[in-house]
Amino acid sequence: MTQDTGKAAELEHRPPASVRRRELLAFLVLAFGIWPIVAVGVVGGYGFLVWMWQIVFGPPGPPPHPLH
Repeated sequence: MTQDTGKAAELEHRPPASVRRRELLAFLVLAFGIWPIVAVGVVGGYGFLVWMWQIVFGPPGPPPHPLH
């Protein structure tokens, strides 16, 4: 008897299909739309920052040798 009430309680707490569909759509939009754009923006912004830093302060490496 406890198994029957457990299944009934499980079905009671299950969200309706429309809610599940909206959550799935929101996940897909975030996973395949927004987060890739954010990732490209962050990596591109960091690359731009490094590029500007090197324009101002020069590329990394040992200092140039003095002329004899």
